[in-house]
Amino acid sequence: MTQGSLLIGDIGGTNARFALATRRAPGFGSEMTLQCADFASAQDAISHYIDASNASQPAVICLAAAGPVVAQKVHFTNNHWQLDETMLAAQFPGSAVRLLNDFEAIAHSIASLNSADLLPIGSPELRPLPPGNCTVGVVGPGTGLGAVGLKIVDGGRLPIAGEAGHIGFAPVTHRQIELLAHLREHYDRVSTERLVSGPGLTNIHRALGRVHGTDWPQRSAEEIFAAARNRSDDGAAEALQLFFEILGQAAGDFALAIGAFDGIYLGGGILPRYPELLANSSFRAGFENKGRCRAALEKVPTQLILHPNPGLLGAAVVAAEIA
Repeated sequence: MTQGSLLIGDIGGTNARFALATRRAPGFGSEMTLQCADFASAQDAISHYIDASNASQPAVICLAAAGPVVAQKVHFTNNHWQLDETMLAAQFPGSAVRLLNDFEAIAHSIASLNSADLLPIGSPELRPLPPGNCTVGVVGPGTGLGAVGLKIVDGGRLPIAGEAGHIGFAPVTHRQIELLAHLREHYDRVSTERLVSGPGLTNIHRALGRVHGTDWPQRSAEEIFAAARNRSDDGAAEALQLFFEILGQAAGDFALAIGAFDGIYLGGGILPRYPELLANSSFRAGFENKGRCRAALEKVPTQLILHPNPGLLGAAVVAAEIA
């Protein structure tokens, strides 16, 4: 491999964050955030970043993307860009190109996180990755609900990426059954993501208004969080507690499904902005409410990722290994 730069990126529907990875230890610098709407293609944005950062031509291009990687391509839902490993390699000759799902990239970052990057949820102490082989999961709401498993075997990392956020919503309480009934008026199929995401919190708030026999004013997720935080709206507070409770249930289900008994890490675009609300919520109660499997879930640590860019950090880990 040549001594060119290790260019990494974390690309969503609106923003594209680029940086240069370090070769010796997982990390990155020269970070820059670009608006996807300002560029016709990812190739144009990468070229702009290379020029603006005075980087050498990349030896490695490793990009995390908010979408599934199918046949080495990513098609965004809310972004006109398309990512294609073959096209990127042709546009930047000599570059080794790797595409990752954004939560797959976060999974690659887990072993590189330190104590300052994590907040225990439901227990007073941090629980580092156990030595040797282990299985953990990463779950997090943003525009959608992301989830990925991670197996570490003989020191090697094996992310298990999928679309677990689209698993059908399984209500547990009477109130949740009422929510499902109202959401079915809008959706033929109600997945967990319809409740556990930014738009999902809005769905919960709207459905709760109907449950209480009125039409509450439409609120964005940010407005609901703000109203719950300053205790100015009982409806927002109730909606938020249901949001965290159902997130806990989904995270617990995911842990059981993939055998992630060594830990669940919480990420995504929403939770790191509200750590105190999460820590004091019904999340952990929902996580542990698993009937005959309660004892197993009570032992599983749940920790919030506070690192500002775990997707870039994971891409840096992979880029350094490719180099």
